[in-house]
Amino acid sequence: MGRLVLAVAAVAVIAAATAFAVAVAGSREASATTSLTVTYWANGTSGKSVKWTLRCGPAGGTLRAPARACAKLKVGGTKLFAPLSPKAACIQIWGGPEVARVTGKLWARKVNATFDRTDGCQISRWNRLSPWLVPAGGA
Repeated sequence: MGRLVLAVAAVAVIAAATAFAVAVAGSREASATTSLTVTYWANGTSGKSVKWTLRCGPAGGTLRAPARACAKLKVGGTKLFAPLSPKAACIQIWGGPEVARVTGKLWARKVNATFDRTDGCQISRWNRLSPWLVPAGGA
C-alpha cells in the first residue's frame, strides 16, 4: 500500500509541475505585447510624415481602431511584415507615391519593414495592411 501512495503522490507532483509549466508558458505569450510605430508619407519620404502608434495586450495607441488592428495582427502574424522574395516576378505598375515604415515589436519579435506602392508586388504587400494599419493608397 505504501508504494501505491508513493506512486499516486509522484503522479500528482508531475501533473502539478506540468500544469505550472503550461501556465507560465501561456502567460509569457499573452504578456508578450506588441508595440509598433507607423510612419506614413503621403507623397514619398521627402515630404511631410505622420506617425501613429499601436499597442496590443491591451489594445491602445494613437491608431484609429487599435483593437481591430491587434486582431488582424494576431491572424496575420509576422508574415505581414516579411520582405518580398528576390525571385518575385512583379507587374510593373505604379500605385502611387505613398510610403509607410513600421517599426517596433510584434510579440517580442523585432519589426522594421518599409512599404510602398512602386509595383504590383509592393501594392499587394501594402493592401494586406490597408486600411487597418496603413491608409488606403492609390494614385
